[in-house]
Amino acid sequence: MSAPDRSDAYWLEHAVALAARNVAAGGGPFGALIVAGDEIIGTGVNRVTRDNDPTAHAEVVAIRDACGQRGDFKLDGAVLYTSCEPCPLCLSAALWARVDRVAYAADRYDAARGGFDDLAFYELFATDRQLWPTRVEGLVLDSAAQPFDAWLANTARVAY
Repeated sequence: MSAPDRSDAYWLEHAVALAARNVAAGGGPFGALIVAGDEIIGTGVNRVTRDNDPTAHAEVVAIRDACGQRGDFKLDGAVLYTSCEPCPLCLSAALWARVDRVAYAADRYDAARGGFDDLAFYELFATDRQLWPTRVEGLVLDSAAQPFDAWLANTARVAY
């Protein structure tokens, strides 16, 4: 017999509790879980300072955990529940993972109040790249398309 369906609020409370426990353990105030059906298939907390890894955001850690548990890089049929609105990195990771939906509790303004750059990065992406503090530029290279040509010629490739 399967467990009763749980509400979004139930899963979000779980993600918020993960975040609060992570703060108590010396980590950042972010927690996330991946739910498929009525089962948690991945969890994550912010481990940026613990791991010295700027990509170890709670959502990314949860996606990595869920993909490992599932044995697949796609998480169709799953929902990402997170204690805070995903930053652009985490939102992109969720899109790449092909989750069906993302639900969050706090938002980018709450994160900004806490001293995090989420809001600033969303605003940065809305501006012309010429105004960014980090230069991002494409350079002309004759061999630039070579990896994609090899990819297209590989009949054993796994499509994303």
